[in-house]
Amino acid sequence: MTELGQLKPILAALVLPPAAPLLLTLLGLLLATRKKAWGLLLAVAGVALLWLVSCHAVAVWLAQNTLPQYAPASVASLKSGGVQAIVVLGGGVHPVAPEYGEAQSSPAAAMRLRYGAWLARQTGLPVAFAGGMGWGATDAQTLSEGEVARRMAQQDYSLRLRWIDDQSRDTAENASLLRPLLQKDGIQRIALVTHAWHMPRSVLAFERAGFQVTAAPMSFILPSRNGLLEWLPSSDGLDASRVVLKEWLALRVSRH
Repeated sequence: MTELGQLKPILAALVLPPAAPLLLTLLGLLLATRKKAWGLLLAVAGVALLWLVSCHAVAVWLAQNTLPQYAPASVASLKSGGVQAIVVLGGGVHPVAPEYGEAQSSPAAAMRLRYGAWLARQTGLPVAFAGGMGWGATDAQTLSEGEVARRMAQQDYSLRLRWIDDQSRDTAENASLLRPLLQKDGIQRIALVTHAWHMPRSVLAFERAGFQVTAAPMSFILPSRNGLLEWLPSSDGLDASRVVLKEWLALRVSRH
């Protein structure tokens, strides 16, 4: 099981952009040495596919049409809906941050923690954080996401994280390992904080673990450029398309 988990980041990298379109282009160029027309067609298709998934407009379409949609949570609904705690999911760690002299949460994890802290201030609800060392963690990472988040929550938001899972390696383990920690305090109804594109699979995992989940998504993939710029390749567009396609594939696997 562990070995299979360690392969997940490698397999994901190969089947997702930019690797997949580049491999298709390479295959086309190799095929062109024997069947020129078919080979060039595959190569052009690979380049065209890479262009498209690098466009922010395509990322927005993918986000809105391939994944289940969750509306932003309102503070009023959290207060009146019987939610007992806020659960923030990890999103990675920068194990070496020379400017700080210590490990820092990744931008994705920091955004989730910030939103969770904001919801906690608005609702008065306690906060749990789930994140250990992911399957793709480097040897340089010596602290879990939970340990880093504990420090950052206190330093940046004067927030004490009441529960921390610092052992989980993926979303399914986030849910299964956090469950007994919250169950000790009778916590079953939670507000789940993660990126909008990550929410469908996260809700599925936490409901399977026995939680009653109110989705509190953040960082939606929305149009951010004008006109032609939405259709020009960019690193932001590629990153957005990649995470959506990754979630779409992972959601299909999780449901089987």
